[in-house]
Amino acid sequence: MLMPAGLHRHSSERTEDRPVLLSKLSQRETAVSLSKGFEVEIYTGTPTGEIIGFSDRIVADLHGFVREPDARNVEYTTPPLNRYEQLLCELVRPRQTLRNYLTTLGDYTLIPGSTLSSGDTQRFYRSDPHNPYHAYIEDTYHTDVVTASIHINIGISDPELLMQACRLIRLEAPLYLALTASSPFLDNQATGYHSTRWHLFPQTPSSVPLFTSHQHHIDWMEAQLAAGTMHNVRHLWNSVRPNGDRRPYCLNRLELRICDLVINPLHLLAITALLEARLLQMMADPSLDPLKISQLPAANRAEDLVQLAMANEQAVARQSLDATVHHWVDGRAITAKHWIQDLYETLWPIAHQQGFGCFLTPIQAILEQGNEAQQWLALHEQGQSVQEILEIAIQTAAEQDHRLAEELCLPCMA
Repeated sequence: MLMPAGLHRHSSERTEDRPVLLSKLSQRETAVSLSKGFEVEIYTGTPTGEIIGFSDRIVADLHGFVREPDARNVEYTTPPLNRYEQLLCELVRPRQTLRNYLTTLGDYTLIPGSTLSSGDTQRFYRSDPHNPYHAYIEDTYHTDVVTASIHINIGISDPELLMQACRLIRLEAPLYLALTASSPFLDNQATGYHSTRWHLFPQTPSSVPLFTSHQHHIDWMEAQLAAGTMHNVRHLWNSVRPNGDRRPYCLNRLELRICDLVINPLHLLAITALLEARLLQMMADPSLDPLKISQLPAANRAEDLVQLAMANEQAVARQSLDATVHHWVDGRAITAKHWIQDLYETLWPIAHQQGFGCFLTPIQAILEQGNEAQQWLALHEQGQSVQEILEIAIQTAAEQDHRLAEELCLPCMA
């Protein structure tokens, strides 16, 4: 299995040791950087890949973890931070804490992947049998929602700018799924999808418009709640949504929800850097708005763009980086990989100028080596079983987190 790419600089720059590079980066970062935070869902189980739930015990015994409706995965969040080296530590440290805790329960660990690769999809293991919202989720969606993912939150306080950001990123969300796909297996079988999670996950409500303004978002949310198509304000499950402390009225961040679980922290930070650079580009260029500059016919542009985005999401769920998608600007066909490469070349100077260019560069490794689903499927085609692939991935992830914690987290906290 290909080892995850480490942190490195753009090809035009000299490679340096990671702690030294991070020190220089810390000195260069500017106030233009946006705040960033993650919601990380992850499975627990055995080193052989059997997924076993402990979320009720984890939440009771450890600070900073919250339960999901099914006990087999658990969630932790990172605080909103501007600096990537600090985010790296906030990603790794809770996982190390959780791994250490799981060893007190037996021979248990953390399991990569976004679906029940070796799990039981016939049964819902309730983490909180008395929670009525969990009962609603189980009864309505069953195990289609038992997935592990990464939600990337980027701080944007201006509500109208946030709506523009949601419009742009919703049209490009399939690209982030292409980079992160990690769910090619379900119940010990290859499914034919790179992101089985996004193929199965119930997007709710089934039709979500591109919000033209904050007031449009408020009116639409109130109408959905009144009609019962949304159970509560959290029940907006699509690729990207505006979020905040009092939805839909007080909003302060964009939440990208489409990504599969990215177990490699450096890859996750690279994907986040791509997103942040794109948003900084949008803030510098107010015309960068699909409703304004798309060349699709104006009469039905908003509806056509939503349909284009949803079709692209399903194409990417099946073939990730190799999927043929259609660009929102002019509708032309392009592979997700080539679209990402074009964005990378455009956005790298922005990331470099703002001091986080080195965190963006692992995008190139993902494009060259393939995402996790593609690497796993390559091993599967060579004859390895799902269990054997998961065993390798589990061990690689543990070693990777341990190495990053030792090499990077302690120095950056000094």
